[in-house]
Amino acid sequence: MTHSISYDVSHLSELDIYLFKQGNHTKLYEKFGSHMMTHKGKEGVYFAVWAPNAKSVSVRGDFNDYNTLSHPLKLREDDSGVWEGFIVGVAHGITYKYHIVSQFHNIVHDKSDPFAFFSEKPSKSASRIWSLEGYDWQDKNWMQERHKANAHDAPVSVYEMHFGSWKRKVEEDNRFLTYLEMADELVVYLKQMNYTHVEFLPLTEYPFYGSWGYQVVSYFAVTARFGEPQDLMFLIDKLHQNGIGVIMDWVPSHFAVDMHGLINFDGTALYEHEDPKQGFHPEWGSIIFNYGRNEVQSFLISSAMFWLDKYHIDGIRVDAVASMLYLNYAREEGEWIPNEYGGNENIEAVNFLRKLNTSVYGEFSDIMMIAEESTAWPMVTRPTSVGGLGFGFKWNMGWMHDSLKYMSYDPIYRQHHHHQLTFSLWYAFDEQFMLPLSHDEVVHMKGSLINKMPGDNKQKFANLRAMYAYMMAHPGKKLLFMGGEIAQYAEWNFERSLDWHLLENPLHAKLQKMLSDLNLIYRKERGLHLYDEKKEGFEWIDDGDYQHNCISFIRKSDKEDENIYVFCNFADEIRESYKVGVPYEGEYVEIFNSQSEYYEGCNIGNSGPLKAVEETMHGRDYSICLTLPPLGVIYLKRAVEK
Repeated sequence: MTHSISYDVSHLSELDIYLFKQGNHTKLYEKFGSHMMTHKGKEGVYFAVWAPNAKSVSVRGDFNDYNTLSHPLKLREDDSGVWEGFIVGVAHGITYKYHIVSQFHNIVHDKSDPFAFFSEKPSKSASRIWSLEGYDWQDKNWMQERHKANAHDAPVSVYEMHFGSWKRKVEEDNRFLTYLEMADELVVYLKQMNYTHVEFLPLTEYPFYGSWGYQVVSYFAVTARFGEPQDLMFLIDKLHQNGIGVIMDWVPSHFAVDMHGLINFDGTALYEHEDPKQGFHPEWGSIIFNYGRNEVQSFLISSAMFWLDKYHIDGIRVDAVASMLYLNYAREEGEWIPNEYGGNENIEAVNFLRKLNTSVYGEFSDIMMIAEESTAWPMVTRPTSVGGLGFGFKWNMGWMHDSLKYMSYDPIYRQHHHHQLTFSLWYAFDEQFMLPLSHDEVVHMKGSLINKMPGDNKQKFANLRAMYAYMMAHPGKKLLFMGGEIAQYAEWNFERSLDWHLLENPLHAKLQKMLSDLNLIYRKERGLHLYDEKKEGFEWIDDGDYQHNCISFIRKSDKEDENIYVFCNFADEIRESYKVGVPYEGEYVEIFNSQSEYYEGCNIGNSGPLKAVEETMHGRDYSICLTLPPLGVIYLKRAVEK
């Protein structure tokens, strides 16, 4: 078959080009890349690629035996720098690359399509002609109602996972589960565990498996390691049909150095900065986007919009926001270039993030934009209209580090570090926080969560159960990385499955059961989630009992009888006849105990109702006397007569 090429058809209007060059085109995936179509009665594929500094661009692929000369694209006559053409007879699934000869020093590159929807399975790197049409979504009810699941007053408990190492087919050469296989197994598990959302580490195509997906080459293609695009749609669809939201990790902070990707795309620093003091990331050995270039803004915003639009993603966790905000991130003096005012703030990145959040929330008001931002940058989750970055949520890295550090101490020393336990409540309502115990805490010789805990094995489990119970009661949405729920001893290893065999041991199985129960309590008890981000949702009972390693507080709803009373004893001694102030008379009952026998605990607690007496304590008119189990957390609720 003759694969003729013509230049009398274009997906790109003058308005498209104008918006692209202004940085305001948010759906470039509908225009750029490769699109199957019929032109003058002939079926073929329209190609469009941005390469303003190229001398020539041609398409080479399976259809022309990768000939570099037979199918040249034509440069548009405007100043867009876009090359385009329509090639007859190119079929679905065919592989291709752009052969780009630069105007500068005749640099020659074979590049994957930046807008490809699919590619070959790594380590191969060609793009593939692929249509995303034809999938019949069945998640209408979820999409209509998901604003409720993603709301700031809703319970949000996220299971973070790395797709390739959650489970593997050990009996089949340790291969990955596919998207379709995951649809069967993951949905059942998440429902069993009562999670509201799942968050996948990046699924955008990436060459090096050891990067876990964070070294991206293709911002519109799902990785081919686990199946085809429609297979991932099926997985997301099934999650939605079972009431589970889907968050995707997304990496606009840097991209991979692999030469088939975006780097030096047309022989020049097109997507990146030319100066390595701005364009090279010294910590990760990757390339930094040029956020000041309008076309790059359009590219990245379109990528975020693409996953929300075509894959029905419910939220995007934006990776490494801190590295975008600071020009001197991971750089020594003299290794960075100050902004126009002499400061270290990346003004172009700040403006990009504001435009990003304004754009996606403008189109999808019911999704979540989540910032992984590890510094004290102000107003990350405040509206752009008042000078904020416009995110919906921010990971509370300070809480994570302080809490894990506190829990790592032997209980005898915890009294000297009490502030690490309570400090997070001083700023808990400055942003709209999500509390993460993420993948970053169980890699690179940091040890697993269970092995961060002190003591013998029983004490380690008691400490970890207490940590989780404290986390669930602390203001903020919740996130736990896979393996934490089964107390995996080993650090996370991206090349093998989680150690599911540990569940044969009751300590591991019952901790998993406790997390399932905690998720259910968190979802059902409005006092634990309604005012997650508002001061009126939290009230200390006593934050100063450092000598006993104890704290107590109230999580509050808009109805007094829904309040939850939380008591934490991080000492390894029982606190009997422990008196605390409460605001109301009547009886209080224990609704959760991390040391219950159901969770392989010591089964010390309060089996019957606790009657409040009219005795002033902690500034309140009433008090109760209770038993606090060692290394335990209990929740109480006031018994209200029906």
